[in-house]
Amino acid sequence: MMRSILICNEAALMSVRSESHLLLSPLSAALKSLLGASLAVGAAGALAQEATAPAAPAQAASASAGTALNKVTVQGKAERQKAGLGSRGGVGILGSQDAMDIPFSTLNYTEQLMRDQQSRTLADVLQNDASVRVMTAAQGFGEDFQIRGFAVPSGDVGFNGLYGLSSGNRMPAEIMERVEVLKGPAAMVNGMPPGGSVGGAINIIPKRAGDQNLTRLTTSFASGEQLGMAFDVGRRFGDNKAWGVRINGSYRDGEASIDDGNARQRFASAALDYRGTQLRWSTDVFKQHENIRGFRSQPAFVAGLLKLPEAPDPSKNIYGSNALLAIDDEVVATRLEYDVSDRLTVWAGAGWRDSWSMQDFPTASTRADAQGNFRLIGAWYDAYFQTTSAEAGARARFDTAGIGHTISVGVSRLDQETGSFYLANPTSTSVPSNIYNPVEMPAVIGVRRPATLTSDTRLSGVAIADTLSFLNERLLVTVGVRDQTAELTAYPKTATNYYKKSAVSRLGGVVFKASDDISVYANYAEGLTRGGIAPATAVNANEAFAPYQSKQIEAGVKVDWGSFLTTANVYQVKKPNTINETVPADSQGRTVRYSFGGEQRNRGVELSAQGEIIRSVRWLASASFTDAKQTRTTNGLNQGKDATGVADKTASVGADWDVPYLPGLGINGRVIYTSSGWLDTANTLAVPAWTRADIGARYTTRIAGVPTVLRANIDNVFDRNYWLLSGTYATVATGRTVVLSASFDF
Repeated sequence: MMRSILICNEAALMSVRSESHLLLSPLSAALKSLLGASLAVGAAGALAQEATAPAAPAQAASASAGTALNKVTVQGKAERQKAGLGSRGGVGILGSQDAMDIPFSTLNYTEQLMRDQQSRTLADVLQNDASVRVMTAAQGFGEDFQIRGFAVPSGDVGFNGLYGLSSGNRMPAEIMERVEVLKGPAAMVNGMPPGGSVGGAINIIPKRAGDQNLTRLTTSFASGEQLGMAFDVGRRFGDNKAWGVRINGSYRDGEASIDDGNARQRFASAALDYRGTQLRWSTDVFKQHENIRGFRSQPAFVAGLLKLPEAPDPSKNIYGSNALLAIDDEVVATRLEYDVSDRLTVWAGAGWRDSWSMQDFPTASTRADAQGNFRLIGAWYDAYFQTTSAEAGARARFDTAGIGHTISVGVSRLDQETGSFYLANPTSTSVPSNIYNPVEMPAVIGVRRPATLTSDTRLSGVAIADTLSFLNERLLVTVGVRDQTAELTAYPKTATNYYKKSAVSRLGGVVFKASDDISVYANYAEGLTRGGIAPATAVNANEAFAPYQSKQIEAGVKVDWGSFLTTANVYQVKKPNTINETVPADSQGRTVRYSFGGEQRNRGVELSAQGEIIRSVRWLASASFTDAKQTRTTNGLNQGKDATGVADKTASVGADWDVPYLPGLGINGRVIYTSSGWLDTANTLAVPAWTRADIGARYTTRIAGVPTVLRANIDNVFDRNYWLLSGTYATVATGRTVVLSASFDF
């Protein structure tokens, strides 16, 4: 089966090549005509409306006015929404919780916020908080993130509570009803992610049918000549509207953020759910495909540089416009919950994902120098992933001696098979290039073969947690432990590439409610990352290391002021790193010992405010101050210096204003700031600080009786050229991007 898939993949990539001379496909041209007509009709209709716009129905594509937010009713407690953030969200094995009741810092972004900001992918959503930074630019190979200064790759993003199902490249916003973010290590509540990230957890909640019928058509235009169309249909039916179906689809095509490039994206999803008095069940299916010509890459720079070259024009690909990328994801996920009684709930979830990617992959045979010169060779890199993920558990509520208990138990399992094929030209075929005047990638010499099996990963865990409530639920204490086993087989299988080890992850947290509106919290949490096997060059060759623990302590306060919420917290995370310590030579002349004795320590302060601080003005404001240090290093080299890839100051401030003088008009803006950070462990080469401004507007009206929203957003409005900090690499940030859309609810 895998061979046939990869043969089809090659044909798909050939299709990308055959169309490389075209800016727009025939379908894209048709979309262009339709978009022009829809925007023209929308503008004319808007101008023809009465000054007082009529109220839109609940299902309309209307703006999120502070007084018009729909309230989502959950078991026992109504949810409060502030500036596009919900007050409740999933916390892994602990279940759905109100933000004021949990000993963590969390974010729960809503679908309404995503629509009003015209978010296209997960990265667009996560830019709203200072503690989260997007490490890659648009039209790259994928989207990777950073939380509290630690990397969170796209492959570690959860989908409806399960790891391994989200795309390893990027997730489209069309499928998202919520995006949940938990800051800090989350191995106890969520299990160990496949990439072992410890900075935090990101989970996507897929869309469900609402109580009101929904039939929405959206046309869009983005900078370059990328046109798009999307539909969103939702219905509930049956007794008490127990059954629901939600179908989404989108298509975009045309030149996007890279001149002479092309980005084509196709996406479709379907969700079926049932909500009874005791039983809740859902199944999600989605498929996405991308063809990108001129995808954005990340350069590395020669050692010894004291200053980075100025960031080049972001509309030019520094590796040439003929870098090609094809991506395909197919996912099926299902989840079931059953209330055995009002005090006992059982649940289970499972999912499957097939994914492949093919790249005409530009490779620098030499790193870029101070003038931006480097040498370029052509390469192919193809890969596939086949993943199965599942979990099951139970949650019971009872009292003992006046103390309330909510005990949760769960088991989880993830199996992931990966395969790859890589072929690069000899360095003798390299050609000179420059980041300011790039040349086309040389053609690859050789035969493109199917990807072959490279590794199998199995992650399994058993967890138990108890939340104890005292003083009429004013004091909540949570304790938990997870036993995690990680097994890795690399092929061909040998003693040095087979690994199976176990470790324990613990959690302790406390919340004290000084009043109904003030919560003081603290936690101790551990993250888990798969260990490694000592190489043959070490005195402890072939030694297998258990998953290693990152350890966090955090304390904070949350205050709900009614129309807005403020939080403040301090934290410290210590994460082990690999080091090679010099030791006396053994009988084979080996002089290093491989271990996880290194350490990076990140300390920080986080501040945030969200909600309607002034009437009709909703704010999302946050700031983060991080002190990231190399606290234990190989032989003490660079010990005490700043960790690479971490900015010490970040801020994100956004506002959304419903203009009272013109009902239906909303204006929004956002400023994102990231201070400088180091690219090297010696702290000699830094990525400069940058500031980006975004603006937007929307107009809610009716055209021929159809509820309509016209939106316009400009990201990077001043068209600043700057580098994004990405570990020990730098990425050219996306330039000014204009997005226009018209949404119609029928």
